[in-house]
Amino acid sequence: MNLTYKNIIVAIDGSEEAEWAFKKAVEITKRNDAELHLVHILEIRTYPSDAASIKQRAEKRGIELLDRFKKMALEQGLQKVDTIVEFGSPKVTITKKVAPKIEADLIICGATGLYAVERLLIGSVSENITRSANCDVLVIRTQKNEE
Repeated sequence: MNLTYKNIIVAIDGSEEAEWAFKKAVEITKRNDAELHLVHILEIRTYPSDAASIKQRAEKRGIELLDRFKKMALEQGLQKVDTIVEFGSPKVTITKKVAPKIEADLIICGATGLYAVERLLIGSVSENITRSANCDVLVIRTQKNEE
C-alpha cells in the first residue's frame, strides 16, 4: 500500500475556498514530492450554444486564473505544476474525465464554491466529488465555514 501521493488535483474556481484548498494542496504536494494539477471547469450549460465569443472569454479567464495560481505554486518551490481547463459540470468532469486521465490519487477542493444556488438545489460539487471519486478526496473548510 502506497502512503504517498503522486498526482494531486486542486479544483480552482475563483472562490475564497478554492484559494484555501490551493494553499493546502501546495503543502501536501511538497511533502509528497508530487505533481500538482490545477483544474478549472467551465460549466457548458451556462453558455448559450451560439455564444462562442462568451465561451472563449470564459476560457481565457480560466486560463489566466490558473496561470496566476501556477506562478504562485512555482514561487513556493513546486517543480511539477500543470493547468487543465475543461468544459462540463465540475461534479462529473473532475472525477470522471480529469482524474482518470492524469491518474490522480488525491483531489483537493473547497467545501463550498461559487455556485451557492446550485448547491441548495442539487448538492455541492465537493459532495459529488467525494461520492464519485476513485481516489482520496480532501475537502478544505475556511474559517468562515466554521462560524
